[in-house]
Amino acid sequence: MWITSSIATVLTPTAVALGNFDGVHQGHRQVIQPVLSFNHSEIDSAIRETIPMGIASPVYSTVVTFHPHPQEFFSGQPRTLLTPLPEKIVQLDAMGVKQLVLLPFDRQLAALTPAQFVQEILVEQLQACQISIGSDFRFGQNRAGTAEELQAIAATAGIEVKITSLKLLDEKRISSSAIREALQSGDVALANYLLGRPYTLVGTVIKGQQLGNTLGFPTANLQLPPEKCLPRLGVYAVRVHWCEKGDRPQPGTAFQLGVMNLGYRPTVKGTHLVAEVHLLNWSGNLYGQTLSVSLEQFLRPEQKFESLDALKAQITADCDAAKSVLS
Repeated sequence: MWITSSIATVLTPTAVALGNFDGVHQGHRQVIQPVLSFNHSEIDSAIRETIPMGIASPVYSTVVTFHPHPQEFFSGQPRTLLTPLPEKIVQLDAMGVKQLVLLPFDRQLAALTPAQFVQEILVEQLQACQISIGSDFRFGQNRAGTAEELQAIAATAGIEVKITSLKLLDEKRISSSAIREALQSGDVALANYLLGRPYTLVGTVIKGQQLGNTLGFPTANLQLPPEKCLPRLGVYAVRVHWCEKGDRPQPGTAFQLGVMNLGYRPTVKGTHLVAEVHLLNWSGNLYGQTLSVSLEQFLRPEQKFESLDALKAQITADCDAAKSVLS
């Protein structure tokens, strides 16, 4: 997949899925799907004449998103993400997207009217043959442009705009906000349902305080991206994959069952947030490796125990609970 943050290096012409796509959830996939199955016979004749002979698939399926996130730009505050850029790239590449364009969101872009955005960005620079958006998409200065307005403006340039209602078959609305709320409440089942896959934490294993070894439950301490949206603090049943290139499970690698604790470890007077994973029925050196941890079920909130023996007994119970859930 070609990735660029410069309009000058965009591969054109394009079939564009337009949005922020944080999470690449089921709704986002519905928006992206039309550009993956774009009918090349419908290309405007003027565009077709510019395509060299012998090119079978001349239109690049392209996801266009904004970097940084517009809310982060306007607020000046860092925004946590369901899918930091490396994770988003993995998900889009796996779908078959040919190009990811990260439009630099700055004052100049924010000042464009809806009509200017369509003409200058989508028509002139991206040479869009088709555009796909969600029904709640907003664009242009002060977010004045609606999905229907984009459809009307683009029609004057001969560009079809497909609008997707972000709902599942049970009419449950899909949104990144709904997934965040589910994760914060510990409702992993709902978050995973809306995503269409398990929510994952991807991080490099670093050295911790070795307290897990002392208790008889060695753990892998994960260094997570600072912008990663974290779920409710507590204990989770998880599946763990080894990664390649720092961001994706290795092909053919079997997963390991595990228990993850996300929290401050109050029993041992912890002072900073830690994500630590104990792999069930497995031993080995994981330092420096990158793991992808899929959340399967929230087991219990974090709590402080009166003694290390009480903590050890609870960890044993957590492992038994995880085995039952994951079996």
